[in-house]
Amino acid sequence: MHEDGWLAPATEAEAHETYSDLAPAARTVVRETAKAMSFDHEEYDDRVTNEVVETALDALFASLLRVAIGTRAEFETAREETGYDADIEGSDAVENAVWHVAPATETIVAATFQDAETAAVGTLRRQAFGKVYRDVLSAEGAEP
Repeated sequence: MHEDGWLAPATEAEAHETYSDLAPAARTVVRETAKAMSFDHEEYDDRVTNEVVETALDALFASLLRVAIGTRAEFETAREETGYDADIEGSDAVENAVWHVAPATETIVAATFQDAETAAVGTLRRQAFGKVYRDVLSAEGAEP
């Protein structure tokens, strides 16, 4: 088993704080991307909306989530050790799993995969964001 990423907020407050801390980086990425695309001032104002920056922030947060990658047996051990509810996507007929432990909501989000580890990790991070953090972060006080 190995891990990738570093973000696994222990509480909802920690998730809010990290999300807020990442907001300036998301704005910078959007601004520099628009600059590289040669947006003039008018086009920038028309196309770079708060929704665009929020989408970048969501993607940045998700991309940093800590995930474990291992066998199904290793996942089952992690699941038993935490006692958290698990949301599992994929097939029982494959050998590998990727999972994110979310202490803030006492949840594990997992996906199974056979060979495509990089794709599984990216998919799992997006699923974890959508299933665990979107509601937490859309609560009052989690503004980009």
